[in-house]
Amino acid sequence: MSDTAGDRVRVEELARLSGTSVDTIRFYQKRRLLPPPHREGRIAWYGTEHRERLARIRELRLRGLTLALIGRLVRGELDATDEPLAAAVVAAAGDHTSDDESEEFLTLDELAQRTGLPVMLLDEVVASRLLVPRRFEGEARFTPADVEIVATGLRLVETGLPIAELLTLAREHDTRMRDTAEQAVTLFDAHIRAPLRASELPDVEKAERLVEAFRVLLPAVGGLVAHHFERLLLTVAQEHLEAVGDATEIAAATVEANRR
Repeated sequence: MSDTAGDRVRVEELARLSGTSVDTIRFYQKRRLLPPPHREGRIAWYGTEHRERLARIRELRLRGLTLALIGRLVRGELDATDEPLAAAVVAAAGDHTSDDESEEFLTLDELAQRTGLPVMLLDEVVASRLLVPRRFEGEARFTPADVEIVATGLRLVETGLPIAELLTLAREHDTRMRDTAEQAVTLFDAHIRAPLRASELPDVEKAERLVEAFRVLLPAVGGLVAHHFERLLLTVAQEHLEAVGDATEIAAATVEANRR
């Protein structure tokens, strides 16, 4: 290491100087977010590089990036232009690592209290991906919007649809939609991110263009998928009724389809 003897500190002092616990420092080392210390016998010494790296990790954590992403950034495995894009993805997903007074975050137990459903049942709903938690301070949390979604699901059950079959349908839908999402991300990577990274534009402009492209892509793709699925659902429902329904049912379905 290039640090002088006066710059070197033991792990306890590094923790004090950086405002990080000793356990967290060791955890970061295990995850390869921190370089190994310089050892003299059984004594481990840390220097300026470690203090700067811890400050960098804290900055990225405050921006909402996951440890996996942070590790790739600090090890130089990702281009610098990917950092703003990663932060934009996190922001769009609603991930947070600091207080956000504009949103209320609920634990699973609190969600159960708000909805009146048992935790065990909500666990199944989450496992089916019908409910997708957000990240707040590194933990899975739910919001009032999830309370409304649960209420919507309950209305479906009240119509007579069996909950077990609804959860199965949700799991199948999640698998298929994940395939579509992965294809969309692959297209973005191949036709937008890769050409931008290979261009001779300044890094700052590359990053700005990546983030702007992502901000266009997310609502556009989401809107297209939602519109297509609703139209497809109405079409399939009409076709089914035309095959098995009576005149009254077909007329009612036609009116609703035309309204939408």
